[in-house]
Amino acid sequence: MDQNQSALPTETSPAPPSREELQAELLDIPEPPELPKRPDPPGLEQIFASVLRHIRGKRGGDLMAIILVGSGARRALTRHSDLDFIALIKGQDEGEETIRVADRQVEIRYREYKSVEQDLAHVPRLPPLLRKGRVLFEHEAVGTKLLDKANQRFRSGPPAANLNEKIRLKADCFHWLGKAEDLGHQPAVATYLLGRFLEDLLEAVLRLRGFWPAAPADLLRFIASRDPAMGELLDRFLTEPTVPKRLALGRELANRAFHDIPNPPRVD
Repeated sequence: MDQNQSALPTETSPAPPSREELQAELLDIPEPPELPKRPDPPGLEQIFASVLRHIRGKRGGDLMAIILVGSGARRALTRHSDLDFIALIKGQDEGEETIRVADRQVEIRYREYKSVEQDLAHVPRLPPLLRKGRVLFEHEAVGTKLLDKANQRFRSGPPAANLNEKIRLKADCFHWLGKAEDLGHQPAVATYLLGRFLEDLLEAVLRLRGFWPAAPADLLRFIASRDPAMGELLDRFLTEPTVPKRLALGRELANRAFHDIPNPPRVD
């Protein structure tokens, strides 16, 4: 090996900067200005507490239970959902009221608790409404017992529609559809009548198929899951922009829903 080469100094990598050197290169970052504290909007539990105070202050003497029902109880709230409460009371002083708490509209129905228990047997909307209810206050377990009975009633299924009821459901739907067809030359009126027709049709489909009433937001999806062809027709009916085609689709829907139901008997 060449001695001159061996005498040359070897190249070494520069040492990495120390933490202190790095910190020295940083500029001071000014602190953000202190903003006034903004109160947080009350959460659901705070809203529930406010509603309970209101109801207990108003009906504390005869109050037996407070039950949250609807989308709030199903944990399906959206931005514009309201909150629904049933206040079970001892006396006959029933009623309803609407209040607001924070950004939520609150509907409260005051019902005599024994009457509600009796209505479970023959009011179709009550078992599905109460079975997912949430008891927020109760005396002598009145609310819990009512929800248990609602669940038992729900599991037994809705009462079957007799032939007279089936004929009435068919007649009501075809009445609104026929009126819409008669006034098809007035698009605004026909559209309104078709809306009435659709409400009766959806109620009839559930009743004829032996289903409990469904929540409005879930109704179309529920029917489509049980009858895809009906669901596809409903989707086309609701999205069709022209009245003549909506009338034709309405006729298809009615014929499909009532294909095995006779017309009302003639007596002339």
